[in-house]
Amino acid sequence: MATIEEQVAELKTQLDAMQSKTPSNKLSMIVFSGDLDKALAAFIIATGATAMGMEVVMFFTFWGTTVMRAKNKNVGGKDMMGTMFGAMLPKGAEKVKLSQMNMGGMGTAMMKALMKKKNVASLPEMIALAEELEVKIYVCEMSMDLMGFKREEMVDYEGLSFAGVATFLEEAQNSKVQLFI
Repeated sequence: MATIEEQVAELKTQLDAMQSKTPSNKLSMIVFSGDLDKALAAFIIATGATAMGMEVVMFFTFWGTTVMRAKNKNVGGKDMMGTMFGAMLPKGAEKVKLSQMNMGGMGTAMMKALMKKKNVASLPEMIALAEELEVKIYVCEMSMDLMGFKREEMVDYEGLSFAGVATFLEEAQNSKVQLFI
């Protein structure tokens, strides 16, 4: 009887170890690009996955951080480089441009007009939908620091927090799906 109990205990230990390594129904996504088409794709995938019952985590880093800047927030106290990055990079989801065929802004304007005509949600609408669906968003603190962005200039979003790569990797390590956009 003791041998059977030992075998059951060993099997339970093995099962627990297997279960801890089984990925959860979760999507973890790095959003590296601040381009309109890529940001739209990221939010379409994120909201689609959430609608399918998946937990979704998005990590905005480097150029992707510009998507999460609020258009109407002005923050002072920046150094010269932070001020320059702030002036040169898009401020808000409405200002991001296409990665291809931008043509001095004409391509982006044409795409936005076409999206409106075809009833495709805009990037700000997709961000609002992601918030409603409780998509968790992290903005990379290191990227913000490099570009001179401050927490106060990011969009108001219920599930937004600030983190480093270790936090994202912790989230991603047990995700069923991981993407880099």
